[in-house]
Amino acid sequence: MNELRTVRVVEGGPILVEGPVRIELPNGNTVESDRFMVAICTCRRSKMYPLCDTSHRKCARSGKRSA
Repeated sequence: MNELRTVRVVEGGPILVEGPVRIELPNGNTVESDRFMVAICTCRRSKMYPLCDTSHRKCARSGKRSA
């Protein structure tokens, strides 16, 4: 039986997943991380998408949202 993983949704931020993980993208590519905690981008601003690089913080500080 597989071990349960914890997934935490951060309001205004990424989804945190206990690692290691393999992320399968819609185009068929995969991204793997062996870190103990992985932040998955939900805003699509990350230069490392699908992994979060904290780009969401810039938008939150300025109070402006880009289209």
